[in-house]
Amino acid sequence: MTNTIEKGAASALPLNTIIADDCIKAMAGLPANSVDLIFADPPYNLQLKGQLHRPDNSKVDAVDDHWDQFSSFQAYDQFTREWLQQARRILKPNGSLWVIGSYHNIFRVGTALQDEGFWILNDVVWRKSNPMPNFRGKRFTNAHETMIWASKSEGAKYTFNYEALKALNEGIQMRSDWVLPICTGHERLKDANGDKAHPTQKPESLLHRILVGATNPGDVVLDPFFGTGTTGAVAKMLGRNWIGIEREESYREVATARLKSVRKFDSEALQVSTSKRAEPRVPFGQLVERGMLRPGEELYSMNKRHKAKVRADGTLVGDNCKGSIHQVGAHLENAPSCNGWTYWCFKRDGKVVPIDVLRQQIRAEMQN
Repeated sequence: MTNTIEKGAASALPLNTIIADDCIKAMAGLPANSVDLIFADPPYNLQLKGQLHRPDNSKVDAVDDHWDQFSSFQAYDQFTREWLQQARRILKPNGSLWVIGSYHNIFRVGTALQDEGFWILNDVVWRKSNPMPNFRGKRFTNAHETMIWASKSEGAKYTFNYEALKALNEGIQMRSDWVLPICTGHERLKDANGDKAHPTQKPESLLHRILVGATNPGDVVLDPFFGTGTTGAVAKMLGRNWIGIEREESYREVATARLKSVRKFDSEALQVSTSKRAEPRVPFGQLVERGMLRPGEELYSMNKRHKAKVRADGTLVGDNCKGSIHQVGAHLENAPSCNGWTYWCFKRDGKVVPIDVLRQQIRAEMQN
């Protein structure tokens, strides 16, 4: 269900709701330190002078709406500082902010963001695989937009699902240049006249990558420039709570209808890949306590060059050395460190089995 709260009514944290108000006023009514992530797609302040036309003299549906018009750079900067101040106030200490823009505004936003105390983590280039051409032929085609990802302050902790993003990218570390198409076809929302419902509707693929990478199920995601609700739609699908702020009634109507048709993924589908460090810690000694490995049993290095004997306290004894599975492995390999879980294996029924299989078995039991 999607609710709409009218002006001045957002005194608590209105989850899964569109607030009908100016973003600065609406954020001022939200509790401090209450949201996990903010995705902001503010006005770009394009400063268009007259209409744009294609070579065949047809009009380009450019961004010339009143909400994108400011009297001066100074007026735009003041607006930017005010909404960023409120954004930082309501963001949790371990939350993060994403803001997207073009060359018209992103550099001014970046300066204001740093002035307000945010700490920039990355600038991410969204390279559009199907950009709109430059019809006048006097400049390069604007084929990208820039996103700034920032934590609330220097040294703050923040969510970064590194392994999940790596999995999205076929096992390769996700880079800061993302090649994704702009909103077209079935995803492009239309109004009653068949025209674009919003001139700068963002693709769901962009928000999917951001929310998978920087939030967890149950987190609260705020979009202070909600538009037609892309952030809310993706957040709902991914099991995140969302709050949208949108002052334009026509956009709210489109967003409300859109969100009604969105279904949350099932709980199993919402799980993502995590790093080994994020999984429950299992001491090697627990394998010995539970009889999965016996004192006196021999372990073998995966490279078949070394072996060591398991002791009752969960340590190993090898050639002129004793200690943890990591210490003995490092000593035998004459290396500064060693991950014993991936270094050692044991034999069962004539087969070689990595000891990490036993650790994963215990972890699976802990999660049930």
